[in-house]
Amino acid sequence: MTKTPEWITTPGLTDYRTAEAWMEARATAIAAGTARECIWLVEHPPLYTAGTSAKPADLTDADRFPVHNTRRGGQYTYHGPGQRVAYTMLDVGKRGRDVRAFVQNLEAWVIATLAEFNLRGEIRQGRVGVWVARPDKPPLPDGTPAEDKIAAIGIRLRKWVSFHGLSINVEPDLGHFDGIVPCGIAEHGVTSLVDLGLPVTMDDVDVALRKTFLQVFPDT
Repeated sequence: MTKTPEWITTPGLTDYRTAEAWMEARATAIAAGTARECIWLVEHPPLYTAGTSAKPADLTDADRFPVHNTRRGGQYTYHGPGQRVAYTMLDVGKRGRDVRAFVQNLEAWVIATLAEFNLRGEIRQGRVGVWVARPDKPPLPDGTPAEDKIAAIGIRLRKWVSFHGLSINVEPDLGHFDGIVPCGIAEHGVTSLVDLGLPVTMDDVDVALRKTFLQVFPDT
């Protein structure tokens, strides 16, 4: 069996519950040794998902889009058109059995992908995901420099195989984030590659994701 993960790109918009069921089945097959690891690139229709740490107060407009409770880690997040979702079904057992390191590798993969467009992504202590500094915006009231979130990460493990994954904002409607407190963080905003003035397409992001993957996740 080849060691390189299978890459699947699904055009159009993928139903969230359909995607979740497919991921769970694939993760089970990977754990059983009957399927390869897989990276699945999708877009979803507008929706909110609630991770295991989601707080009800952070859903500020429950009637705006469908809300899906999910058993991935993290809080509330938004998925929708113009956002690249990369579902990562990888064997963490064979990749060191270190969940924290695995999440850090997902962050590093996003940062390497953004660097392909000369954009500096950064991580912040205590905040999962990837952020970009916004010196073009006024600082926060306490003097902290403004920064916006450009990528979210939330995973689940079953028998040491991961599923769910990450999302990168390419050109979503940023107003759609207004119905939640994204990832429970109210003091910072969200942005996208196009919002930052980068004329990047979904295909461009997909090429960058594939190019940088093995820099962070070598073959097992």
